[in-house]
Amino acid sequence: MQLLNGRPENCEKRLLKEIKCYDFLDGLDINYLRVDHNEAENMEICSEIEKVLGAQICKNLFLCNRQETQFYLLMMPANKPFKTKDLSKQIESSRLSFASSQNMEKYLDITPGSVSVLGLMNDKENAVSLLVDKDLMTEEYIGVHPCINTSSLKIKTEDVFETIVRELNHPMTVVSLPDTSNE
Repeated sequence: MQLLNGRPENCEKRLLKEIKCYDFLDGLDINYLRVDHNEAENMEICSEIEKVLGAQICKNLFLCNRQETQFYLLMMPANKPFKTKDLSKQIESSRLSFASSQNMEKYLDITPGSVSVLGLMNDKENAVSLLVDKDLMTEEYIGVHPCINTSSLKIKTEDVFETIVRELNHPMTVVSLPDTSNE
C-alpha cells in the first residue's frame, strides 16, 4: 500500500460512484490523500490501512428504526464499542438496528463495508440523518472510503464537517457515546 495524493491518474477501472466522490471533493477544493488496497472487510484490515494513511478510519454504521422509516449514518471512532441503547436515548428513537443492504444501496448507493459520509451525496431526498460521535471530531484527520472499500482517503476533519457535510446539505447531530472498551 502506498499513500498517494488525490484522485487516481487513471480512473478507467474505477466504479462511477468512486469517481463521483473524487469529482465532488475536487469541486470543493478539498485536499486528500489516498491509499488503494484490497477490500477492507473488517476493522482489523482497516487498522493496517490506518497505519499507511496516518489517520483513523472511522466506524460508519447505517442504522434504522424498527419501522424502517428513519435512517441514520453514525460516524464514530473505530475503537469504540457501539451499543444501540446509548444512541437511542440521545436521538429519541427506540429499537435501532442495522439497516438492510437494500436500503443502504437505495439511499446511499453503497454496499456493506463501504459506508462513508461521502455516500450522503447520493441521498437526494435527505432520508438519512448524519450522527457523529463527539470524540471523532477531536481528530485532525479522518479516513473515509470513497463509496467503495478498495480505497481509503485521508481528509482533514474540519473539511469533512465544515465543508463536505455543509455542501451535502445534511444536518449533523453530534452524539456522545461512552467508551466501554475497558469495562
